[in-house]
Parts: sequence; structure tokens; C-alpha cells
Amino acid sequence: MTDSSAVPAPPDASEPSAVWDAEMARSYDTPGEGVFAPEEVEPVVARLAALAGSGQALEFAAGTGRIAVPLAARGVPVTGVELSPAMVDLLRARADEDTVPVLVGDMATTRVPGDFTLVYLVYNTISNLLTQDEQVRCFANAAAHLGSGGRFVVELGVPELRRLPPGQDGLVFARDEGYVGLDTFDLEHQHLVSHHIRFGADREPSVIRVRQRYVWPAELDLMARMAGFALESRHADWHGTPFTGDSRSHVSVYRLPGRG
Repeated sequence: MTDSSAVPAPPDASEPSAVWDAEMARSYDTPGEGVFAPEEVEPVVARLAALAGSGQALEFAAGTGRIAVPLAARGVPVTGVELSPAMVDLLRARADEDTVPVLVGDMATTRVPGDFTLVYLVYNTISNLLTQDEQVRCFANAAAHLGSGGRFVVELGVPELRRLPPGQDGLVFARDEGYVGLDTFDLEHQHLVSHHIRFGADREPSVIRVRQRYVWPAELDLMARMAGFALESRHADWHGTPFTGDSRSHVSVYRLPGRG
């Protein structure tokens, strides 16, 4: 475990935009590497393009354009909603406003003009909404942007509570040269904090911590039903791997009733 006295406290959860500041945006944005590597991006873009068809797509929590920009380059008109102006600044280095329009706002409430066939959330972003009510509103907001037969796609990790050692509330989810990723869980409030610890040449660590509300697939399905969606498909990843009880993540496609 990390010594909490040596780690700065996370920003106030009541102001989530403070979490995604310029430092976080630069840390997240790793062109060509990590989740930005072509082998990570291409399956996502291919699947979303197929789901969007000839319609328009809306990305909630568009970030720095990791998916929105290549999806637009694929020929799918994409609009984004993003809470962090710092993230949008980096997105603008990749695409102008005409190519990928972005509204700065909350994905649970921000309304975007236009007709969309697809709304999507990738890379666990729905868990950045820290209450169940906000997550429910996010589903309702997605439905409000879609017409008959429209789809809402959510990529999300499965809580790894089975891996927690008895009596402990944290586990390492990643480690690499100069990096350790650690999740700590608040089981009472269904929250986790992801601690991203990086060690520089001077051996002094830098720590970024992100608070999230984890969601089980069954709870997500109920939120979808409340918004009028039905589960159309669920896979373990963007390659279409079957989802099982041992899967660590899922890509769920929800659809409004309507045209076939």
C-alpha cells in the first residue's frame, strides 16, 4: 500500500473538472502508446463505425480525441461532449471544430443538437459519474439523443472484488518499468480510487488519483431498461470475445426499440 501521508489527496469530488486538469490531460494523452496504440484504437473505431452506419455518432467524455478523431477520419460524423477544457485543448491539436465539434459539459445532462444513430462511452468513463443517480441520468441523456433503433455503447471494467485479499481493500492492477497502478475500494459506497504512481529518474514518485463509482453489468442493464433500452449484445472486448464470469471488462450495446 502507498503511504497516504506522502500522497496528495484527490481533488474534491464535488468539482470533477478539477480532476481532469492540464496535468491529467497530459498524463492521459500518450499518442501511439498504451490505449492510444493503433492495435488498441482500431478495433474500437471499426466496431463503432459499423454500429453508426450512415448516421452520426455522439461521444460522451470525448477526452483528447483518442476515438472521436479516427472515427471521424473513417467517415462517421462525430460530435463530442467533454467536461474538461484541458482535454479539449489537446483534442483541438488533432482536429478542428468543424471536423469534431465538442461541447464542454457534463455527459449526464448536456444536450447536443443533431440527429444521432449512436451514442458511446469508452474506457470506463461512465464510472467517472460518482453517484447512481448521475449514471441513471447518463442513460436517459443518451436515449434523448437517439431516435428509433438508436444504440448506446458502454465499455466498462468488471469490478475485481473477488481478487481482494481477505481483510484488505486494495490491489495492484498494473505494474511496469517506472509505473504501478493500484485500486483501493470503498465497498460501502461502491467507489474505487485508481492510483497511478510513476517514478522519475530522481526516484521521486508522481501520483495521480481518480475516483470512480464501479458498476456491475446487471446494474448497468437495469439503468438501460429505465431509459428504454434493451441489451442487444455484450462481449468481453472490442474483438467480439465472448463475455464470461471471468471477463475483466465488457462492451455492452444497448438499443432503443424501433426499426430493425
